[in-house]
Amino acid sequence: MDVLVIGAGTGGMCLAHGLRQAGINVAVYERDRTRSDGLHGYRVGIDPHGSRALKACLPDQLYRTFVATCARAPEHFVFFDERLRPTLALPLRPATDDVDSERSVSRMTLRQVLFTGMQDVIHFDKTFVRYQHQADGRVTAHFADGTTATGDLLVAADGVNSAVRRQYLPHARTEDTGIVAIAAKVPMTPRTTALLPTRFFPGIGMVLAPGGKSCILHWMEFPWDDQGRPRNDDELLARWPGLLFDNTRDYLNWGIAAAADKFPADVTRYGGDELIRTALRMTPTWSPRLRELFALGDPSTAFAITIRTSVPVPAWPSTNVTLLGDAIHTMTPGRGVGANTALRDAQRLTDELTLVRDGRKGLVEAVHDYETKMIEYGFQAVRDSREQMTADALVHKPVLGRVALAGMRSYLRVVDRVPALKRRMIDGLYEYRGGQD
Repeated sequence: MDVLVIGAGTGGMCLAHGLRQAGINVAVYERDRTRSDGLHGYRVGIDPHGSRALKACLPDQLYRTFVATCARAPEHFVFFDERLRPTLALPLRPATDDVDSERSVSRMTLRQVLFTGMQDVIHFDKTFVRYQHQADGRVTAHFADGTTATGDLLVAADGVNSAVRRQYLPHARTEDTGIVAIAAKVPMTPRTTALLPTRFFPGIGMVLAPGGKSCILHWMEFPWDDQGRPRNDDELLARWPGLLFDNTRDYLNWGIAAAADKFPADVTRYGGDELIRTALRMTPTWSPRLRELFALGDPSTAFAITIRTSVPVPAWPSTNVTLLGDAIHTMTPGRGVGANTALRDAQRLTDELTLVRDGRKGLVEAVHDYETKMIEYGFQAVRDSREQMTADALVHKPVLGRVALAGMRSYLRVVDRVPALKRRMIDGLYEYRGGQD
């Protein structure tokens, strides 16, 4: 069995590792020209669903490398108003083991972990154009450089703008949520650390402000020193070849989100300096400390994005073409489970194809069983994530928005003062992010 994977993102590479571990031939075709192309430096939150998938699919030492490269675990999730006054502080559970815990990792670092040891599997500078079925039932992928590759199964792991999906499921579409976000990274220095609220550090913060505006704050401390060398002379990291491709340093990541009508119409075309000025123009009454953090954002890391989401579709007849991750279930970052859902896909598809390898299922039967489960949990995550980030929400309405925000803040303050309600909220958070399948 030969498997062709289009796209070397998180889900596609996890799948490639899993198949290789299972002794199944796999080749990955990536449109980037090198392993370090693109902006991949922002945080990815890996929940127990994601960790279990990585643990199942990666070689043991590589999984331990993943754990070693993660940032220090956050200890708090704090909700603030725009003046940086806390309304609810949730203590996060400490990491109990290497799998069933919440983790934070740089996207670039995770990318390098997943590329490690796969030089003979990944083919760079391969832009997928189309596929066609052969008379013998196999499938051939065509690339922009005129080359082709033929296999028994084609897996679309090529992201939100998937060219495979456009051909295979032209009715499966994505749409704008009406939300736009600006994000940037701030290097962590004594000056920037002093600007952070006491109840936040170290942790994750969420600012809920008038006008439907919000701001996420992620504090990230990595196992590298300011020269990029492993702290504490970690032998595992010192011998890891991916370190040569990673330049991550400690940082604070901020991201401001609001309905599109709160931003300039052409904001997604702005350069970094203008994006930071836009963030400041949008927040004139916010905390001076928070605005200083915005002003200190590294312009080279700033970008604006229109938040999109998949529109769930009914199950389709299974064939020897399938999809995973954002190629089929793009979701907003509202629940923070996009990457984890792609990793779940990778593990589940690996398990099904292992049954094909063993002669216990036919290929199309295995794909069907994978898709049945993936469609269920994937589109549920799409719906849940959209509820958290949509311009249709009451907080974005001119009058009702003020009432909704006041009610939300009152509720958060009540939860902060009632231990039973706080425990219930924490339990619900962990159950959603990593509960057993």
